[in-house]
Amino acid sequence: MARNIYGLDLGSYEIKVYDKKKDTIWKEKDVIAIANKKEVFAVGDEAFEMYEKAPANIQVVFPMKHGVISKFDHMQYLLQGLLKKDRGFARGAEYVIAVPTDVTEVEKKAFFDLVIHSTARAREVNIVERGIADAVGLNLDVQNTKGLFIVNMGGETTELSVLAGGGIVLNRLLKVGGITLDHAVSQLVRYNHDFLIGRVTAEALRKRFGVFGENNTASMKVAGRDLITGVPQQREIAISLVRAAVKEPLEECVRGIESLLDRTPPEVRKAIYKNGIFLTGGLANLPGLEVYMEEMTGIRVRTAIDPDICAVTGLKQIIQSKELKKLAYSMLDENYRWMR
Repeated sequence: MARNIYGLDLGSYEIKVYDKKKDTIWKEKDVIAIANKKEVFAVGDEAFEMYEKAPANIQVVFPMKHGVISKFDHMQYLLQGLLKKDRGFARGAEYVIAVPTDVTEVEKKAFFDLVIHSTARAREVNIVERGIADAVGLNLDVQNTKGLFIVNMGGETTELSVLAGGGIVLNRLLKVGGITLDHAVSQLVRYNHDFLIGRVTAEALRKRFGVFGENNTASMKVAGRDLITGVPQQREIAISLVRAAVKEPLEECVRGIESLLDRTPPEVRKAIYKNGIFLTGGLANLPGLEVYMEEMTGIRVRTAIDPDICAVTGLKQIIQSKELKKLAYSMLDENYRWMR
């Protein structure tokens, strides 16, 4: 009987999984709820429903921080819980995992260890740089391209990857993502209105108004707490305030793109100017972001059709194609003997 193969894209905010046997892609929030500091109470979307609303004895934890695993045991519980959750979890399966590009080899190995040493009892674990998985998910010719620039904007990080000839030429990991923008929105609302809103509310404002748009006078009524009286209430938050808040973190991303382009070899840079910049990741869904990036960089910018699942779509294609499978590698190879 053929073993199943899973493709995993473990983001700071969401986990995306491809199940080869069922030929499906599903995603859940990368969060776990722990009761009394020891008992796993809920995982995934169910745990996220409790975020900012949980009682004092339940702690809601995000096991990933800035794209890497920060709480290994919690991450194992979470992954095992999600795979078993009405999805016909099978032991002895193979796994292909998308990993951040600009992290240490030890941090990459944590993704490998997460599965190989868990109760999943994986038969084989291979890893793929996320920039390459994104390019495959975009249906780009990764192996023969002269120059591609992929910008993966996720929950807590933005991964910049320059690809050429089937590999990554340069990469950089910025600690800027959707959560950074949400924090900026909540801070500016607090500063301007003495009004406290939660991160989920800030996220709703950011997704509603985006970066650009025709209506510059819109507003949205949200719930929060007046910091002067301490009384919960609702207030109208203007679109101009939200857009002013998100601009500063996005400018850091633009500076990171320009800095990486300055370091890119001339021939590769020439191809990038011809091919343009490709946006992936959940934050790429932000209204007006593509236009903003294009105006700021002066380079054509295109967004993936389903940017949030672009990397796991790439893993799906790598798993299904004998030709593309060579883009994945195992940390059991001779090059990684020192890490065993």
